[in-house]
Amino acid sequence: MIPAGNSKKNIDRFLGFQDEYDRYRPEAPAMVIKLLTQYLGHSPALVADIGCGTGLSTFLWKDSAGSVVGIEPNPDMLGKALDKLRSDPDAAAISFVQGFSNQLPLDSGSADIITCSQSFHWMEPVSTLRDIARCLRKGGVFAAYDCDWPLVLQPEIEDQYNHLIHAADAHLASLLPDAERAHKWDKEGHLARIQASGAFSFTREIVFHNLESCDAERYVGLTLSQGGIQAVLKLGSPALNEDITAFTAAVEQYFQGRTLEVLISYRMRLGVK
Repeated sequence: MIPAGNSKKNIDRFLGFQDEYDRYRPEAPAMVIKLLTQYLGHSPALVADIGCGTGLSTFLWKDSAGSVVGIEPNPDMLGKALDKLRSDPDAAAISFVQGFSNQLPLDSGSADIITCSQSFHWMEPVSTLRDIARCLRKGGVFAAYDCDWPLVLQPEIEDQYNHLIHAADAHLASLLPDAERAHKWDKEGHLARIQASGAFSFTREIVFHNLESCDAERYVGLTLSQGGIQAVLKLGSPALNEDITAFTAAVEQYFQGRTLEVLISYRMRLGVK
């Protein structure tokens, strides 16, 4: 049963494309550990990663915390994370459980660090922040961090990316009433919501960057892993086919079979309890 305040549409949005998500999305960079451990003041005993998806932001902590728990409501994404865990003999500190952001399966005051990577915008913020504050110990750190999309590449390709995203959203709006569409909160409002919760003695936004290897397949795959595009494709609609074909051709022309370093920008909104 889904607790009050959670959206089944938001949870179901990620059904069925866990493999693509895990293959193409970036893993959380090591800078996350550096920043959050610095604000905590010591190595964490317990890190909780909420909305952890396939674990791309959870496995990061396996050698940097006493224990790490990834919490995810979507069964397909959770199943992928568990499959990865079973094949990683070095991840004994990690566990994954099904759970919801405003009803966390954690004891009060038990967590040193709680993170939301690419996920806080899918959570009802008031009840989520209330439960995060319950679970954090005094001096504990909460951080919601997200990539900037699209990844830095080239003006025409980035314009095509943005067109694809807007076209997918417009098509979904024409096909489905509001009540049947997923809802997300704007990321630009994350810091203000953290501040408005009254649960944190210190808040701020941090911008940082990471370089990752990328080829044409990954750049296209990452684009097609975006939720709105996936929602259109899952409906079986051909509405985006021409745009996807044109985008793929432009990306392949740019990369020309090469693997390049691509800049990924991150924005972290942070609160210390």
